[in-house]
Amino acid sequence: MKYEKVQENGMQKKVTEQYVVDALSFSEAEARIMEEMASYISGEFEVANINPAPFNEIFFTDDETADKWYKAKLQFITIDEKTEKKKRSNVTYLVQAGSLEGARKNIDGVMGTTMIDYVIAGVNETPIMDVFEYTKSEKPEFETTE
Repeated sequence: MKYEKVQENGMQKKVTEQYVVDALSFSEAEARIMEEMASYISGEFEVANINPAPFNEIFFTDDETADKWYKAKLQFITIDEKTEKKKRSNVTYLVQAGSLEGARKNIDGVMGTTMIDYVIAGVNETPIMDVFEYTKSEKPEFETTE
């Protein structure tokens, strides 16, 4: 999103911020982010770019101090039955946390409930401001008449 943001000194500055939107199409993503951001932004704003996110899954947390998003690369370890060698496959997750250590704890908290052997290959803070999950609309898309 590109818009003019009021800075701490009271001046306005044009900024570009990155968001993640759970959507099935680019047009749905654009419509949803415009709707979500309309209540936070006064003045003009535009969707500058839309790209598919490279994340397999998103790990959310209820921790109120978790105001950052981390990209986590995990390697799942499997053993090839024929060669009996370890094989690693890379998977990327988006993790909500307040710190790098918090992100690692969230990963271990989610992955610890699975039977998958894994290694955390890397965790990096992202510039993502927020994630908007899909929520089922209360209003039906098509009305039926009887």
